[in-house]
Amino acid sequence: MTPNYPPSDQVSAAGTAATKAFLILLSLLVSIVLTITLKRKRAAASNLPPLPPSPPSWPVIGNLPEIIFHTKPMFRWVHDVMKDMNTDICLIRLPAGGPTIVPVLDPAIAREMLRKHDASFADRPASFGSHVISDGYLTTVMSPTCDDQWRKMRKVLTSEIVSPARHKWLHTKRVEESDNLVFYVHSRCISGKSVDLRIATQHYCGNVMRKMLFGRRYVENHFVPTSDGGPGPMEVKHVEALFTGLKYLYFSGVSDYLPWLRGWDVDGKEKIVREADKTIKALQNPIIDERIRQWRSGERKEIDDLIDVLVTLKDDVDRKPLLTPQEIKSQAAELMMAVIDNPSNAVEWTMAELINQPDLMAKAVEEIDRVVGKESRLVHESDFGSLHYVKACVREAFRLHPVYPFNVPHVSTCDTVVAGYLIPKGSHALLSRYGLGRNPEVWTDPLKFDPDRHLDGTGDHNSVVLAEHDLRFISFSTGRRGCVAAVLGTCMTTMLLARLLQCFTWAPLEDGKGVIDLAEAKDELFLATPLVAFPKPRLAPHLYPKTN
Repeated sequence: MTPNYPPSDQVSAAGTAATKAFLILLSLLVSIVLTITLKRKRAAASNLPPLPPSPPSWPVIGNLPEIIFHTKPMFRWVHDVMKDMNTDICLIRLPAGGPTIVPVLDPAIAREMLRKHDASFADRPASFGSHVISDGYLTTVMSPTCDDQWRKMRKVLTSEIVSPARHKWLHTKRVEESDNLVFYVHSRCISGKSVDLRIATQHYCGNVMRKMLFGRRYVENHFVPTSDGGPGPMEVKHVEALFTGLKYLYFSGVSDYLPWLRGWDVDGKEKIVREADKTIKALQNPIIDERIRQWRSGERKEIDDLIDVLVTLKDDVDRKPLLTPQEIKSQAAELMMAVIDNPSNAVEWTMAELINQPDLMAKAVEEIDRVVGKESRLVHESDFGSLHYVKACVREAFRLHPVYPFNVPHVSTCDTVVAGYLIPKGSHALLSRYGLGRNPEVWTDPLKFDPDRHLDGTGDHNSVVLAEHDLRFISFSTGRRGCVAAVLGTCMTTMLLARLLQCFTWAPLEDGKGVIDLAEAKDELFLATPLVAFPKPRLAPHLYPKTN
């Protein structure tokens, strides 16, 4: 059932210290009652398999104090605890009434969950962030249950948005943004300027999705494109809001652990989510409103982009519009969020690793030159099947440097036995991107960036794909809740890296003493400092796009 959130003005009025203290005390009383009830039920079913091993916890409130007040972010605390316990699965206790959290670091256990028991782990948590950004779960990825709305929107995605035919239809728009990426970097190059590769990679991803969705790179109607093809102020604002929304989508605050506190913004995270969502919708929704008006008035007659597709879809029975305006807006926001983070993070990390290891970069560049050449053209999507080492570099970045510590959570719909342990109904299963990719039982020298580990050594590298179906790491998840746009994500990531390597040589800033600092950010897995480097052209001048 979708929770009803208090209006924002009521939230603000209620957000006093006294109210928050009262809510916390009330939650503790509720927890005590529920804990006693659950213990009695557990005792009555003593013949059940054991629960996964747990770290020491507090009476009634479980591990909530460690999660909230630990000096490290939650994911680092969880992985430290599991390392100390020497376990690849554990159970983190929360106050009764909140979920139990089950992190998983072992690929075999992950496969058992998402293959053998896929139906039992098909739900998502009903978090504050997902509720706000999806406008009450009108979309696909964030929908808590596989209900009729989810099935409707997933069918739209698979048949109309990310189908092979649609992917081919949108090829020209992706090429335009690949060329604009080269134009942007080359413009800075010839001006003697460095390139912030975080900006370049994130805005390439934003540009590709905006072009496919809205038919335009810039969100403002009358914006004059920048001379170098770079983002304007509203595009910067758009991308920042998208990443903020992604950061606080799940397990961002106390209310995601204690659902009865949702709407009261005890720790201020809900305001951040609301502001990010407000920015995303303020920039996107006017474009969608205008497009709907154009179709309804008959002014627009040709389908040119994905918003046109969504607006013109008809119900099979009465031939009325299949999607409401709100569904179109919500799904457009989710599509933007779904493609912007994974490719950009993987390529920024890959470039940092390759700059620090010139011999590896030379192998990738040599492959591109051999497949594409240096005199006639730039990399095309049709080249990807032969760029084995380039894709191996990306696979290694997905393995070692995932964009987020955990995959989107799965919720157990019933008591389920996995790896001999009972996973209670309602548990939040967190497949650890961070732990799977660095599991020493699976990967030799797991902290080393080594693309060759993804090649088979026989000269036949057709198996180099960015998806990892055995869940030894997570690039695009699997199962009924798996990523439906893996082909698009693979295409964007490979093109982004290949164009950067083919068109330019790269050197670190002088103040870096020739070495890129590969430290991770404290509270997330991005590079702690955005990657900034100096590019130089390496191709004939006529190959660089002259306009953006």
